[in-house]
Amino acid sequence: MNLTLWIAAGLLAAVALLGGITKTFVPKEELAAHNGGEWTGQAGVGFVKTLGILELLAAVGLILPAALGIAPVMVPVTAVCWVLLMVGAMITHGRLGQFKLVMLNSVYLALAAFVAWGRFSLEPFTG
Repeated sequence: MNLTLWIAAGLLAAVALLGGITKTFVPKEELAAHNGGEWTGQAGVGFVKTLGILELLAAVGLILPAALGIAPVMVPVTAVCWVLLMVGAMITHGRLGQFKLVMLNSVYLALAAFVAWGRFSLEPFTG
């Protein structure tokens, strides 16, 4: 189970890293021109960049605390935060009729819920 939880956290961290880099460093107008990024056309630059930074922090929070043995409880806490972020993403994409993206976000939400449950209950980090 430990390996499965590490893999799930690693996949989520990769998704968060990619999304965070994109939202933080790609101009909003360019994001809005791509499939799935249409919502950024109606959002402020600061909001988009803030989400990007939160995603970068999530990428770090899903891996480094446990890997370094410093406050490993932050891994499931970060996973819970990712669940909340995905709820917002699902609402946003649902309002735009992007149901394939809603389904993708629901997969990310399920992975994050699995990591949170697993690290809080099944295989918590000890030490």
